[in-house]
Order: sequence, then C-alpha cells, then structure tokens
Amino acid sequence: MRILIIGCGYVGLPLGQALAGLGHEVHGIRRSKFSAEGITTQALDITQRGALDELPKNYDWVINTVSSSRGDLEAHRSVFVYGTRHLLEWLGESSTHLLFTSSTSVYGQLDGSWVDEHSATNPSGGTGGHLREAEETLLAAPHSATVLRVAGIYGPERGFLFQQFVKGEAVLSGGGNRWLNMVHRDDVIGAILTTMELEPGIYNVADNEPVTQRAFLEWLADRLGKPMPPEGESSPRKRAVTSKRVRNAKLKAAGWALRFPTFREGYEALIREE
Repeated sequence: MRILIIGCGYVGLPLGQALAGLGHEVHGIRRSKFSAEGITTQALDITQRGALDELPKNYDWVINTVSSSRGDLEAHRSVFVYGTRHLLEWLGESSTHLLFTSSTSVYGQLDGSWVDEHSATNPSGGTGGHLREAEETLLAAPHSATVLRVAGIYGPERGFLFQQFVKGEAVLSGGGNRWLNMVHRDDVIGAILTTMELEPGIYNVADNEPVTQRAFLEWLADRLGKPMPPEGESSPRKRAVTSKRVRNAKLKAAGWALRFPTFREGYEALIREE
C-alpha cells in the first residue's frame, strides 16, 4: 500500500519504518527537514492552509500522528483543529482511509470511573477539547476514518512522571490518588497496525492496568531504591488533570496483543536499557 504519515515524530517515525519493513510505500512529513531509512520525507506544516496541495492524493492510507508538545493552547489548536480541517480540505472526495491518534484526555472524568469508547467525552481542558473537536470533524467527513484514543505514551526517553522521579522533581499530588493510564510506544505502533486491518471506528489504546500516582511512584521507589517523593502540587501543564481508568477491551478483542501488558514490564525494560 501507499501510505502517508503526517507527523513523523516519536510515534510516526518508527511507525513509518515498521510499515516500510512490511513492504509498503511510505511517505512522511513533519515541519522540519528530516531523513529516515525506508521513508520518502518532506518538510510540510499542516497548520498552514494549502501546505499539502503539493502532495498527490493517491494514498491508500493517511495516518495523522502529529503532536504539539511545545507552544501554548492556541498552537495546540492550530495543530489539531486547523490541521485536521486542512487535511480534509486537501483530500476532498478522495477514497483514502484516515487514521488519527487522539488521546484519552477527551475523557474528562475525575472520579476514577472506568471509561470505554461509549463513555461521555466532556474534556475539562483546552487540549482535550481541541482533540475532541478534531475527532468530530474527522468522523463527520465522507471518509473511512479510525480514531485511536491513546493513553499517556512512554518509551525510550519518554515518560513524564518517570523522568521527574529520576531527576528528583516528582511530587505526590492530591494524596497520589489520581488514576494514570499508560501505554508503551511499541504497543501504540502495534495498535495502529492492528486497526488498519479492522473496521473504522473509535478504539482506546491503553495497557491492561491503570495505576494510581501513588502506586506507580511506590513501584519506582522500590525498583530504583530511591525515596518516595514529597507531598506537593505538580507544576501546571497544558493538559487538564483527570482521573479515570481506561478500558482496552474492544481493541484486545479485535486482536491487539500488547508487548508490555502493564507499566511494570514496560518500565522494567527501559530501566534495564539504561
């Protein structure tokens, strides 16, 4: 197949290489110039209307894995809301299949309840709202579209709370009772490959075991032989604070097999590599 990956970054780049390894023709774009083995690359910015016009439209799949780790809320809105609109304008009535990596932040629950793909999406913060708007725009378009609601991604050189803990900057906020949902980057790539073989729809991508902040930090403290962080308030982030437990049953029932079923296996592998 001929595949375009928008946002060849932390997930998109290894995804493209995995697809190329399977024999697909892979093209990839991101804002800055880059090169990658097996991928035809180009620097384009989807926040700019018309930027995609120089590309052909004869792709079997367009996979949007963009991220917005830098910048303010308006920059985040430009990437996800306007970027999605520009993508659809460019595709027009093309028969291309679309896949978008959204986030479990669209679930705004605060009470620790379990959520699945049918649960209410009432994000309490700007980033979750932008992602939900992007989802709605994509799903309303006349294309075959799949949305993956991805939990907090960790992996090599990635994992916000883990990195804070290692640096001695982590704090136990609100008693540590907030629920966290995680997934290793390798399993996100596996989820994308799996859903490309499934009917279009919405799928949650999270590992098998949500964990409270306290339980996660206790495991890290025990594993690394470090003291527990002090009580305190964490620094503000663009993403709103939520507390829910994300079910992955739909995707697992469809054949997704996790390489790292829980945070323990995933972080154990990362710790051993360091």
